[in-house]
Amino acid sequence: MAGERLAAEWVRVWCEQTDAALTELVHSFQARHGFPPDRNVIVRATEESHRATDALVELTPIPSDLTTVYWVVEEVSLPDVDSGFFLHPSSMVASHFREYGSVDLDGEEPALVFASDGGGHLYALAGSGRVWRSATASWFGQFDLAAAGLQELLEVLAQRITAQL
Repeated sequence: MAGERLAAEWVRVWCEQTDAALTELVHSFQARHGFPPDRNVIVRATEESHRATDALVELTPIPSDLTTVYWVVEEVSLPDVDSGFFLHPSSMVASHFREYGSVDLDGEEPALVFASDGGGHLYALAGSGRVWRSATASWFGQFDLAAAGLQELLEVLAQRITAQL
């Protein structure tokens, strides 16, 4: 998929399929784990989140695939999937960009941090479309390649949800 732009329709279908898997995961979670699940949601974009995405685009160069995702999804909060995964709302990405700037990666354009996991590791999207994950819970440490693009990252996330069913 590298080199191809992410389609909004693909993201919409991913949301529907992933929501269905999350419903099943949450329904059976307590029986399997002995405690209730946290709030696991994919929040759809709103007019307000669209304005926040537009403001982020004005603030910094944002890879087009991330803009596509934010046009469909405001945020993703999956604390009960593996160690957790959180796609930050564009307003938070803008706030973090103002505070920390972009992430410098060897051989890549500066990357924009857009997500994290439950261990505090950060996910950054480079202009090339590749997704990087911090080796530690730090903005300033090493980042390793995590996925060829956002579509691959979202596909892997959906597989992790399904694997927990």
